[in-house]
Amino acid sequence: MYLPYSTNRNIIMKSHSKKILRLLKKEKVVTSSEIAKHLKVSWNTADKHLLELVVDGKVQKIKKQGVNLWVLK
Repeated sequence: MYLPYSTNRNIIMKSHSKKILRLLKKEKVVTSSEIAKHLKVSWNTADKHLLELVVDGKVQKIKKQGVNLWVLK
């Protein structure tokens, strides 16, 4: 069965979001690089997923000494 690109993208985004939230519950604070390694994606892709979670009100970004730190809200 063929799914349009946007549908596949949404499925992947939801899967990654769940993995990010699970990791944040476990680790409390993570960097964008740690998320990228955990998801096996680029830093930019990880950052995009994290920013989506910020917009959804689930995650908070803290910038400290040039590093993006992410925590659950």
